[in-house]
Amino acid sequence: MKNKLSKMIKIAELQFVFGGFLYFCIGAFFAVLLGTEFNSGKFLLGYSIFFFAHLSMQFSNEYFDLECDKHGTPTQFTGGSGVLVNNPGLRPFAINFSLVLIAFSIVLTLIFMSLYSYSLWFLAFVIFGNLLAWFYAAPPVKLSYRGFSEVATILTGIIFPGMGYLALTGTLDVQFFIFAVAIMLYQTLFINAVQIPDMEVDKKGGKNTIIVKKGRKFGFTLIGISAIFATIYFLFVSQINLYPSINFNTISIISLVPLSFALFAYFNRTEDKTQAINLVNRVLASLFAFGILINIYFIYLLN
Repeated sequence: MKNKLSKMIKIAELQFVFGGFLYFCIGAFFAVLLGTEFNSGKFLLGYSIFFFAHLSMQFSNEYFDLECDKHGTPTQFTGGSGVLVNNPGLRPFAINFSLVLIAFSIVLTLIFMSLYSYSLWFLAFVIFGNLLAWFYAAPPVKLSYRGFSEVATILTGIIFPGMGYLALTGTLDVQFFIFAVAIMLYQTLFINAVQIPDMEVDKKGGKNTIIVKKGRKFGFTLIGISAIFATIYFLFVSQINLYPSINFNTISIISLVPLSFALFAYFNRTEDKTQAINLVNRVLASLFAFGILINIYFIYLLN
């Protein structure tokens, strides 16, 4: 039982769950900085809904990507966990557990709506997020195999922080969507980064990604462009004075962290897999650092 639990934790790839938590917090704290009252019940229950949905995606992707993952070896951030490749007997548990987690997410959503009188829009948002996560790799849609993995991941730039914002405010407004553009740019950076090490594996497994079609160097170019535009966008937002309670010049400075590593990766771009993995690991670590620093900044403003 203990050994099985350790394997389940490995499938969960908690580094990505933590990344989702950072984005959820960014959305929630952003809402409070714009004048929404912080409600610990909404925050905790809202994150529980998000957590189960996000965790479900880790298990469903691991299940449906098995044939693809057989062709490669997991890295720190890419290639799946390798657990189901080495333990195929756990496949039924993994997919059933994924479905149970989705059910938990939906049930908690209904409880949330009952407690806080939220509209059906809240339920629709949660269901859409769960469906997007499930069909990222699941048939018959298989987004990541049909050339839509980038689009689906970019949409999470709305869904991840949007869940935190929506849980506290009950709505997604223009102020949120303007802010979310930058997060979508970072999710563009993210999806290209995680696909770079898996180029050969994805090609053999039938995934139709930009990296498979254009190569690793092109992916590093997109990473650099995404980071540049994110920083420029923050500078633009700082000039329109739409958010007087937040200094977007400070956020622009924080954005120099992923920008620096993204540009380093661009100028050292390569098709060599080993060198590319090292560059990708640094870029993704800088993205996590960005999420942590933004949350620290927002918490500082709230105190």
